[in-house]
Amino acid sequence: MWSKICLFASVSPACVMMGSMAYSGIDLSAFGADALVSEPTVVACTLENGEASQCAQIVVKYKPDNLGIGPFCPATVDDAGGIWDWDGEEAGLYRLDGEFFYMLADQGYDFTDGDGHVHMIDNATVRPTVDHACIAVEASEGAEMTILLPMTPVMAENATALRTVNKVGLALDGVPIFSDAPSVAVTGHLPALDTCGGHVDPGGWYHWHATSTDIDDVYRAHGVDAHCGEVEQQASAQFGYAFDGFAMFGSQEMDGATPTGLDECDGHIGVTPNAPDGEYHYHTTLDFPNLPTCLSGVQAQNNFTTTASAGVGAAAEFRDVGPGAPDQHRGLPPGFDKAAIELGVSEDALMQAINAAGGPQLDFSKAAEMLNVSEDALRGALPPPPQR
Repeated sequence: MWSKICLFASVSPACVMMGSMAYSGIDLSAFGADALVSEPTVVACTLENGEASQCAQIVVKYKPDNLGIGPFCPATVDDAGGIWDWDGEEAGLYRLDGEFFYMLADQGYDFTDGDGHVHMIDNATVRPTVDHACIAVEASEGAEMTILLPMTPVMAENATALRTVNKVGLALDGVPIFSDAPSVAVTGHLPALDTCGGHVDPGGWYHWHATSTDIDDVYRAHGVDAHCGEVEQQASAQFGYAFDGFAMFGSQEMDGATPTGLDECDGHIGVTPNAPDGEYHYHTTLDFPNLPTCLSGVQAQNNFTTTASAGVGAAAEFRDVGPGAPDQHRGLPPGFDKAAIELGVSEDALMQAINAAGGPQLDFSKAAEMLNVSEDALRGALPPPPQR
């Protein structure tokens, strides 16, 4: 019995034949009980390619009961808060402290008042009154999320790129996982992460933007003075499952070796605790965010919903709460919804084109070509960048 497994290269997928490849599927017992609203179940679902399938349905709380979160934004430049992956001049991973905020001020992004206090907002409830503020959303204990993960993963014909604030997966501790947070250069504001790589969505629920079980290795690799004290660090451990159903592991193999033969999504076929004969799975890297850069498999339709009234998965995902304040976890700055309508393209297509064409230093010609619109039309539709 032979299974066709597609390993994605940088240009196009290359398919190889693997003999009797076993897939362990979703282990429902692996998810932390203190995050679950109810016992996980298996339900009928439809994959995004239209195939009928069976999915694990997992309903989780706004955060696990025993997980401490924060700090996110420091109160003053004399304090140390969480972390941020800065993408402007002197790009890199930083601790949120005075040195970092002074560097941003030198580049025209002043997050403090004259007395050294950091401007902070809860952009789910408060309109910003300054050009640049550190975002710290208050958690909402009533928020619940329902996640669907394919029980039997299916390789896609083409990998799905993970850009700004795309769904990545669900951690074994029951915390949802998302890709990179929006750029300060795009939104003007900073949705601070704590030292374990997570923060609170405008809907009030906590989620990861990093592989928290292996984030200390990232800090060591980049010389960042930070430590994730809330989550046990183990580079060879499974962190969670991606939304395509494949398992996600840290930066090491079971024996402590560095993974080899990784594809463009940082996945490969190898031995795991649940598949001694080998299975496809993802590994983190020592970059940040230390997550897969794309998903190789097919996701389920409607695989993330929430009872929250705002944020990702809510019935109305986008809330414009004031100038320069995006829904931080849809990655859509104010005015971009109107620009998409004016251009006759989807909001996702607009954001993907902007990210692919250079983000804040936008190559208008390239983005316009991707969207099949004129460069003049794109320039006229987009709102002005945030003030510096």
